[in-house]
Amino acid sequence: MKYAHLSAGFMLTSIIGFFISTFFIWKISLSWGFTFALFFLIMFIASIISMTKADFTDKEYQQELAIHERPQSYKKKWLPKRKKSKK
Repeated sequence: MKYAHLSAGFMLTSIIGFFISTFFIWKISLSWGFTFALFFLIMFIASIISMTKADFTDKEYQQELAIHERPQSYKKKWLPKRKKSKK
């Protein structure tokens, strides 16, 4: 069975949606509050499964671990080479 990578935004949406549905929507309508809470809980469980079971490729490892490094395309290629000064 293959597992897809889910973003951190997906997990954040599930957490915020669960809290909104339990604290605000539940007061308005019990059935809609329960339905939304269940939906966002399933989203959260899917994001946890994705975090633990999905495999990374080598390229994804490099992108995740080397966030602080600038990509190779940003090197200053437009600067002319310095000429040696004659002394």
